[in-house]
Amino acid sequence: MTDHIYPFNGVLPTIHPTAFIAQTAAIIGDTHIGAESSVWYGCVVRGDVNEIRIGARSNIQDLTMIHCAELGQGCYIGDDVTVGHSAVLHACKVENTGFIGIQACVMDDCIVEEGAMVAAGALVTPGKIVKSHEVWAGSPAKKLRDINDKDLAFFEINRLRYARLARTYRTEQDV
Repeated sequence: MTDHIYPFNGVLPTIHPTAFIAQTAAIIGDTHIGAESSVWYGCVVRGDVNEIRIGARSNIQDLTMIHCAELGQGCYIGDDVTVGHSAVLHACKVENTGFIGIQACVMDDCIVEEGAMVAAGALVTPGKIVKSHEVWAGSPAKKLRDINDKDLAFFEINRLRYARLARTYRTEQDV
């Protein structure tokens, strides 16, 4: 076990061997991280009072905090999701290809549906549903507009960039 992967109540995180976990990230308890995903520097993924699931090829960028609720739900992040720097995800669900902007906060019982975007700095208050292919912004967040082709192209470029970076970092750690 490394010094930043911690069990809680006897449950050790499950991390796919192809995932990249930065040395300063803390991964705790009932947390599963899928193939080719990455959790970057200073992140906290704390599956102590409930479960956290991160799918394949998702990137959780620097200083992000992911937690769950003891009396509510875990936190569920699908495949090919981007979570920007310093985001907070708490007891929510982000479906496949969702995009969470820098310093966004998605609170308890929210759902960010497939292909939706929460803009940088947005606050998605408890129980809200960000529908597929919508962009939400503001505090509290509301629908700003629909996703456009420029957004989709950026999402893909960003996912590929982080997958490439994660492979490079994994290779250098194995040396």
